[in-house]
Amino acid sequence: MLQQILTDMYIEPELLAELNEEQKQVLFFKMREEQIRRWREREMRLEKGETAHIKVSQKCVSWMKGMDDDVWVWVMGEHPDDKPYDQICDEIMTERAALQAQREAEQLRAKKEAELEKQFSGVYLEQREQEMEQEKIRQAAAEEQRRAEEELMKREAQERSKAEEELRGLEQERKQQIYMHLKEVQTSKQTQEEERQWQETLQKSKAADMRRRSLVKQTIDDHRRRSVKALERGRVAAMTKTFCGENPTPPPKPKPRNMAISNNAITQKQELRRSLSTSSREHIIRWFKAEQLPIRAGFQLDQSRIAPWFHGIISREKAEELLNEGEAGHFLVRVSEKIFGYVLSYRSKEGIKHLLIDASENCYMLLGDHIKFTTLTELVEYHQVEPLSPSGGEYLLHACGQRTGAADYTDLFS
Repeated sequence: MLQQILTDMYIEPELLAELNEEQKQVLFFKMREEQIRRWREREMRLEKGETAHIKVSQKCVSWMKGMDDDVWVWVMGEHPDDKPYDQICDEIMTERAALQAQREAEQLRAKKEAELEKQFSGVYLEQREQEMEQEKIRQAAAEEQRRAEEELMKREAQERSKAEEELRGLEQERKQQIYMHLKEVQTSKQTQEEERQWQETLQKSKAADMRRRSLVKQTIDDHRRRSVKALERGRVAAMTKTFCGENPTPPPKPKPRNMAISNNAITQKQELRRSLSTSSREHIIRWFKAEQLPIRAGFQLDQSRIAPWFHGIISREKAEELLNEGEAGHFLVRVSEKIFGYVLSYRSKEGIKHLLIDASENCYMLLGDHIKFTTLTELVEYHQVEPLSPSGGEYLLHACGQRTGAADYTDLFS
């Protein structure tokens, strides 16, 4: 089944739903390795000039067209009327600086006007007193007074013009200062944000690299340890069967494999390997009776009776309902209702988990694992002493049996 998935580089959503997170990660690494292997083979063929066997992809990209039957494309900033981002920012900062400089200039102008009014108010009062005192000689001094007023107005106009010029200079200088300050603040914020994003990306990349290395190392160590344990268990079992008892019960013989290639054989093999979700309950029952019942799948090692942990074609919800009555370590093996295979459901400290058991090559193995077993019972007994996951701590301790009443596997053996 795993080889078929790697060959097609596709897995059905219903089959994917049967996998837990660890099996999904293993399947992802396997598919990624297969992609890298194919890419390297393709590169080697390209270097040797073997381009004739490379299949041209039929995928294409279609573009939306406008009224002129040409490709419709609009890129922000390329139109003459579109302003670039820097120009928009500069205009906003220029407007803000102008408003702030104008407010400051108005305040300074009001202050200057108050000083000028205070300065010249005394002159006007003094002239009025002179007019009252010299009322009799007003006609004679009218011309002199007019000249004095003109001179005074001229001086006032000059002072006001000078003050306005100073205010305009200060306003322009302050505007430039505010603009440069806003520009520096924006540049500093952009630099800090880019530095922060780069640091976060670097940390995430290092953390992901460390997790991948740890997972690969842990997987290799676990595979080596499980392989050694499996060899030891196989040797002990062989010696026990040889030297213990006078008439040991022989193991069930696997079905003979017909090596002759014919159209009927190929058709039957393809039908048995089918893992589509459209497989009905009748197809799964027919597969179990034809392929699994002759090799006594689901029976104990002595083949005297059905194993207490074996269940028929039940749903995931029914399995979880049965396991909810127990504690951590309770488990059962059920016939999958979607594919030709089995599902190991067990209760852990985190909750109920489901592992898919591949039974497509006259053996039994957890999907993504490398250890193969001849019977389901050997797989269960192995994981009663060996952990199910590389992290450890998850064992098959207590079998979850049938409820009171009719067994759920009756239709498989009837």
